[in-house]
Amino acid sequence: MRTDSSPGTLPAREHLPAGNAGTPVLDVVIPVYNEEKDLHPCVLRLHEHLTRTFPYAFRITIADNASTDSTPLVAARLEAEIPEVANFRLEQKGRGRALRTVWSASDAPILAYMDVDLSTDLNALLPLVAPLISGHSDLAIGSRLARTSRVVRGPKREFISRAYNMILRGSLQARFSDAQCGFKAIRRDVAQVLLPLVEDTGWFFDTEMLVLAERAGLRIHEVPVDWVDDPDSTVHIVKTATDDLKGVWRIGRALGTGSLPLDRLTRPFGDDPRDREIQDVPTGLARQLVGFCVVGGLSTLFYLLLYSGFRQFSGAQVANALALLVSAVANTAANRRLTFGVRGRGGAVRHQAQGLVVFGIGLALTSGSLAALNAATGNPAHSTEVAVLIAANLAATVLRFLLFRAWVFPDHQESGGSTVAAAHTPSSPSSTSFPTRTTTVPYRPDGPFPQRPAPYPSYDPYPTTQVRAGEAADGSWRDATMRLQPVRPHDTDPGDPR
Repeated sequence: MRTDSSPGTLPAREHLPAGNAGTPVLDVVIPVYNEEKDLHPCVLRLHEHLTRTFPYAFRITIADNASTDSTPLVAARLEAEIPEVANFRLEQKGRGRALRTVWSASDAPILAYMDVDLSTDLNALLPLVAPLISGHSDLAIGSRLARTSRVVRGPKREFISRAYNMILRGSLQARFSDAQCGFKAIRRDVAQVLLPLVEDTGWFFDTEMLVLAERAGLRIHEVPVDWVDDPDSTVHIVKTATDDLKGVWRIGRALGTGSLPLDRLTRPFGDDPRDREIQDVPTGLARQLVGFCVVGGLSTLFYLLLYSGFRQFSGAQVANALALLVSAVANTAANRRLTFGVRGRGGAVRHQAQGLVVFGIGLALTSGSLAALNAATGNPAHSTEVAVLIAANLAATVLRFLLFRAWVFPDHQESGGSTVAAAHTPSSPSSTSFPTRTTTVPYRPDGPFPQRPAPYPSYDPYPTTQVRAGEAADGSWRDATMRLQPVRPHDTDPGDPR
């Protein structure tokens, strides 16, 4: 499955309009489970900080994960006392489940979350969400492992955190520095497309979301934070680490087989309005050149080994043809997977057939070189044959890359909507992706805060209605993602039917 050829189902990022009325710009979610002692001081401290420093309207949402103590009573009291506080009760545990549910129902254009212990210094909150408000980035994370971060925690947690992030970099090629810091934010238009692809409902939710976003080419902003470990944390380190390793294996397997439709998350080229007029922009040329050179170098070594082996019992032309045929099949498969990012079995036979045509061209070049050498010298030495074949293969390699890029694995830049399904009915709840869900949250006429949706258990997680990205429910075609709602009521888009 291609992850870099789609014209993009997300619109270009734009700066949110200025103003302080109507829908809150920021919705900070605090997932809690049996936090009756820490919840009240946490919310008060966060509310005071946002009131004093945040220049936009905001909301604090308490996401209660089926607490069994007095946490629901504390949350209800805070909601009654503070207008900017909302309370959301879930009857199932899981931090990932809480974030997906509340973020999917929120109408705020910027969605964030933080741990209830407030281990992260709140002065990092505005730098966290500012790149999302400005349209510069898609997601933002706090990092305890950045060089300028200041962290106070024991050696055990420090070792586990660094080891886990090393595993992510080694196995999933993650480039972000800190996957599990409880201090993150995301734009709502990105969340609407990304969250249905995230399967985990627990602590691995953060990592899975970041890996998929990074693989899809979304921009992740990192903020160094000051962080003090909570000695009373209720996180079970061993169980969490085990679940995380299982999640790493699952995501790695899904990425390897191409079962994740990451092309839903691609952005159009350029965020400047002038760049959106550009058509057929080449994508990934530098990366493809590096990958092709690496594969080509290994293929050449493989070819020479095969040629030397076949030459022991056959003539030069036969040995060359056999070696080139075997190495061409391996070369096409390697370039398909590693250089051009095509995963899954779809089109594999056609690609190999086209690769054999390219092989025929390479065979003509190398065979012609051998024929010319034999005509010139009569009985050339084996070292001379190898030298001529290396030169001929270099010329064939350049031609092979051009044919692969332009013919075998072209970048299909289509002007219409993507044909990737935006919603589907999985065969079982264990499917690797969730259906897309769009929740409309009505406004209350007496205040800027929306009415809360029905409780999570009433939500049908597997709707059967199917639409294609770019296709509205009435069959008309328009932008496949929901536009950000304006901060000021009069800042409306004439093209938006809402």
